[in-house]
Amino acid sequence: MAKTNYQSIDEYHLAFSGEALQRMQTIRKIIHEVVPDADESISYQIPCFKYNGYLIYYCAFPNHISLSNPFSEAFWAHFKTDLEGYKTSKAVIQFPINKLLPEKLIKRIVAFRKKENEEKATTKKK
Repeated sequence: MAKTNYQSIDEYHLAFSGEALQRMQTIRKIIHEVVPDADESISYQIPCFKYNGYLIYYCAFPNHISLSNPFSEAFWAHFKTDLEGYKTSKAVIQFPINKLLPEKLIKRIVAFRKKENEEKATTKKK
């Protein structure tokens, strides 16, 4: 991909079409359903959502869509079984384009991250 300077998620989406675009739009919709107050931005030149701090990122590649964040140990422990069969790293989960997008799992991931951020925000206020 050529060097870019995306200013919005809409602008990022314009660089894609077909299945990749459709999946990103679905993920964006899920994030706003689960966290209506999430703020959209571009960070590291990919879509980023903030809610009491960084919530989650996503981006498209030719063969997969990635969800990313520096996920906590609690996150990995909670989703260990659910993520079996997906390629993961410390901060990334890859959802292959050639398999159904696991929308219910993504909703649960976003809800978990929302709760983590709310708990961190509450702890900081004390």
